[in-house]
Amino acid sequence: MNRLESLFSNKYKEILNVYFTAGHPTKDATQDIIYALEQNGVDLIEVGIPYSDPMADGETIQKSSAIALSNGMNLSLLFQQVKDSRRRSNVPIVLMGYYNQMLQFGIEKFLKQCQLSGVDGLIIPDLPMSIYKNEYIDLFDKYDVKISFLITPETSDERIRLADELSNGFIYVVSKSSITGTSSNIDDAQKHYFERIEKMKLNTPRLIGFGIHDKKTYQTACNHSQGAIIGSAFIRTLNGSSDISKTISEFINRIR
Repeated sequence: MNRLESLFSNKYKEILNVYFTAGHPTKDATQDIIYALEQNGVDLIEVGIPYSDPMADGETIQKSSAIALSNGMNLSLLFQQVKDSRRRSNVPIVLMGYYNQMLQFGIEKFLKQCQLSGVDGLIIPDLPMSIYKNEYIDLFDKYDVKISFLITPETSDERIRLADELSNGFIYVVSKSSITGTSSNIDDAQKHYFERIEKMKLNTPRLIGFGIHDKKTYQTACNHSQGAIIGSAFIRTLNGSSDISKTISEFINRIR
């Protein structure tokens, strides 16, 4: 069973997914971050593929991408780092990137490398669901790579149902119509949106992301879904850290 499938089969509440950008803060930090996150009980790790134009991301992740690229991070190195991490780690890993990165690398080659390196799933925000369904679904199945589509407060019920049909990792519930990195509390309008999704009785597990930054927002997200995704707040914590393991331990303790 795919590690992502196994996770959601065995744990259906309070799942913590932590995002970081590969190659940040240093080129060789990827494995150390994966190990430390797993050792501190993180359920799922989302590794961002550095990109020069990360349209869904705010300033924090944009800067981490720029640093990672200047450090020399690239897709081939990222796949090797994830593969090397599998010698000691069995935590589910998903990559978050953009459609153009897959196209430039070659779609089937990209998916094959995911399988060979131990990547369990993908989040590709700008991959249209129609193109995935009509052109790539069989390739994803061939290499046992799961996919998670995003929904937002503006997504129609029809498209939410389609995301539920096609997502075989989880549904990424974007908490509000903005870029990543905001740090305000979850307001009533967002809670109503989460309740709307809950009432739809979707079949696919849901994780809430964007704006999850502390224990309060994490718990609120968990109250309305299977768990939460934390990205920008974690990356800010890594900036300037002299002891990644200690920094990560303290951060996860503050969240949980």
